[in-house]
Amino acid sequence: WPAHHPPHPMKLTLIGGALGVGIGFGLQNIVSNFVSGLILAFERPIREGDVIQLQTLNGEVRRIGFRATVVRTFDGAEVIVPNASLISQDVINWTLSDQQRRITVPVGVAYGSDPARIKALLLDVAGKFPAVLRTPEPFALFTGFGDSALNFELRFWTTDADRVAILKSDVTTAVNDALVSAGIEFPSPQRDLHIRSVGDAAATRVRGAAGTASWRGASSPRIAPPMR
Repeated sequence: WPAHHPPHPMKLTLIGGALGVGIGFGLQNIVSNFVSGLILAFERPIREGDVIQLQTLNGEVRRIGFRATVVRTFDGAEVIVPNASLISQDVINWTLSDQQRRITVPVGVAYGSDPARIKALLLDVAGKFPAVLRTPEPFALFTGFGDSALNFELRFWTTDADRVAILKSDVTTAVNDALVSAGIEFPSPQRDLHIRSVGDAAATRVRGAAGTASWRGASSPRIAPPMR
């Protein structure tokens, strides 16, 4: 302001108040993250090397700072997470007490299969992997009747937390091989198609295709005459 026009005290008060509010909000986040960092350092609910899940974020804790924590995802990205988020939100720590992880392999087989035989095959597969713990022991469940399959689950535990996805893939592959070797059929979706009416030209084409399929030995649909 020019010397002959000094600032009005009210304007200075408004400017000072606005700056104070802005600085206050900024300091609030900084102080919140700093205090959260102290809580993480002393209570240690999360430690470096832990595998955590925060909403859609999954990864390994690499470094815990006073303001933020670095989490490396399984895709190789490093995410900077404010410490306040780790304190105020629900965090799943997969390795807080121990390294044990449970793995579930869903299996579907065709109707008519013997459930007792399927469960025995699944347990036999699990027992062939050294990484699968014997205590708690693996178990197989017949979980219900699906639209076109009998549904089972093979559940087992491992301490190899860094190779959970690889172990699940290997066990799933072994389950597939065991079922194929045992002659167990896999389900295929079944759908019924009901045609209420069809034009003459379309019906002729379908009958022609059905005749070709019958000549080749394939099953052919039965087409009723068009409804008038």
